[in-house]
Amino acid sequence: MNDKSRRELELAACEVRRGIIEATHAAKSGHPGGSLSAADMFTYLYLRELRVDPAEPEAPWRDRFVLSKGHTAPGLYAVLALRGFFPREALLTLRHTGSILQGHPSLGITPGVDMSTGSLGQGISAAVGMALGGKLSGADWRVYALLGDGEIQEGEVWEAFMSAAHFGLSNLCVIIDSNRLQIDGEVAKVMSPYPIDAKMRAFGFGVCTIDGHSFDDMERAFAEARACSDRPFCIIMNTVKGKGVSFMENNASWHGKATNDEQTAAALAEIAAKRAELEEVAQ
Repeated sequence: MNDKSRRELELAACEVRRGIIEATHAAKSGHPGGSLSAADMFTYLYLRELRVDPAEPEAPWRDRFVLSKGHTAPGLYAVLALRGFFPREALLTLRHTGSILQGHPSLGITPGVDMSTGSLGQGISAAVGMALGGKLSGADWRVYALLGDGEIQEGEVWEAFMSAAHFGLSNLCVIIDSNRLQIDGEVAKVMSPYPIDAKMRAFGFGVCTIDGHSFDDMERAFAEARACSDRPFCIIMNTVKGKGVSFMENNASWHGKATNDEQTAAALAEIAAKRAELEEVAQ
């Protein structure tokens, strides 16, 4: 990836992070920690990888994306707004009565959302069903699903993985956000799913592990996923929960609470400083 493309993505990721903080602050609730850890992946998916059109969000040819860890909807909403699926001002209505942006993704309510999710473990089952439908119909679109490493403690997840491999769903790309923290603390101490890579290989997936904050790594990983023609593919991304806001980073207490006014100002100032640094380098 050239410097210009990388810088464009880094600047866009700053906007996604700003949207996450502003939305959860306006709602006085939500899940910023895991949204921030996946912010770079959301950015790459919607600005580089997915075939989608904001003017035609239900286009039959589009790639499908399922946010299986549905509580990180603020991150998805922020990138959908950036991509033009709805006005950015809507982010400030997160979780409000009558808003198109509810606490978890809702099919038929939010433009660009392909599946209602929120109950952990169920989104990947829907994604497998979509991919199987696409495979049987001979469609050329792909299905992408993002899960958390805490989420994969759910047994239903592994049934879905087994089905994906059994049916040879080479049109399915599973992404696991391994930030190693969940609402109750360290994932390894609550119920360890590690080593994830070995388990996914044993379940019949092609696998690669990346730095989940490196756009160069993402570019290579998705190229490898598209080239995998006989099985589903899994990208395991090592991330930092709360990435981009120093007082949230690697802090499980920010899994599911919003910032107050003072914390919001501090978080937005950090994000703005990062954006200014990137713009200065680009000049």
